[in-house]
Amino acid sequence: MTDSDLPAVVCSDSTDDGLDRPRARRCMPASVTVEPVLFLSMFAMALQGPLVTQYLWDRLSEDMGYNGTRDRGCTNHSGRHDPLQKELETLTSHWSLYINLGGFLVGLFSVMLLGPWSDRVGRRPVLILPVIGLALQAAIYLIVMYQQLHVGYFLLGRIISGITGDFNMVLAACFAYIADISSRQSRTFRVAILEACLGIAGMVASIIGGNWRKAQGYINPFWLVFAVNIVTAIYVFFCVQESVKEKKPERLFTPRHYKSVFHLFTVPGENKRRSKLCLYSLALLVVVTVHMGAKDLFVIYELSSPLCWDSDLIGYGSAAEHLTYLSSLAGLRLFQLCLADSWVAEMGFISNITGLVVISLAATTPLMFTGYGLRFFAMATTPVIRSKLSKLVEEGEQG
Repeated sequence: MTDSDLPAVVCSDSTDDGLDRPRARRCMPASVTVEPVLFLSMFAMALQGPLVTQYLWDRLSEDMGYNGTRDRGCTNHSGRHDPLQKELETLTSHWSLYINLGGFLVGLFSVMLLGPWSDRVGRRPVLILPVIGLALQAAIYLIVMYQQLHVGYFLLGRIISGITGDFNMVLAACFAYIADISSRQSRTFRVAILEACLGIAGMVASIIGGNWRKAQGYINPFWLVFAVNIVTAIYVFFCVQESVKEKKPERLFTPRHYKSVFHLFTVPGENKRRSKLCLYSLALLVVVTVHMGAKDLFVIYELSSPLCWDSDLIGYGSAAEHLTYLSSLAGLRLFQLCLADSWVAEMGFISNITGLVVISLAATTPLMFTGYGLRFFAMATTPVIRSKLSKLVEEGEQG
């Protein structure tokens, strides 16, 4: 029996006495751990994401006095030459950029503090903190919608969420947690399980959100986003056991955390570790940038002519996009039997590129869904890269 055949465990080093003896491993089973955390957080994010873009479109079109593409571009196919539609597309994409960039820039510094901090104080604090921040963000979005405030106030919610680590910190903490409790042989598949949680949650939330928004508007779905984040924080507090067994007190606000990140990428190691860390991190940056950056663009493209989708169809499109997490997991498990992880990642790149090319040319609904279908293996790349990154660092550097 190999290590990959054993159940995942949470382990820590210990000695029975003060004598100079080999350190024993104390382990406990860990089957379901942070998977519900990532599922619920992704559910809230997938429910919120397309609705925010649609809300920006509707509010900005109302401010412009634009009556929508369905009365103009989608009936006579002249929408591509409609100057008002072009202006609306530009405004919506710009505000999406400002809101996301504001959260990213703030979150960039907070994540580099919270990640190394979690290596010492444990994963649970950095799982609870960003979830609370996401709940506050949803609360601010609700205030903006109730009071009909300018969409620029969405930026305030994103900044608050960014200060607490945002969804990126939830991802980082969950993947670090799995790295803590999994063997090197089983790590790629355990990471892929987390990716599957992202897919299932995204599919369910997208379908619910699209139909719910069409039936009742924006406010009620955002109340669910707020409630799900609160439930997630409660689950972490009461149900998630700590995976870092040798916790040490450590200040959060200290430059030592930034130095540890700098040290990780600058100090040479065995087998060209530094070069591999830099290249894998760059690859992950490019892959995630394309994946996350395309989400809002898909919605804007679907709202405008020649597609002019309603919110329910946008939800189905988002569900088809999240289906790639599940199909990629199945393909990853299958191809790992006969191919190295690196070749599996290459196949993921090919699937993603092919699907994006078709989507960029899609002028009809069937062609758009064909593009989504061709991306069936697109998400096999990220678990492979994350697994390789976690294997290059020590146990105390996973955060």
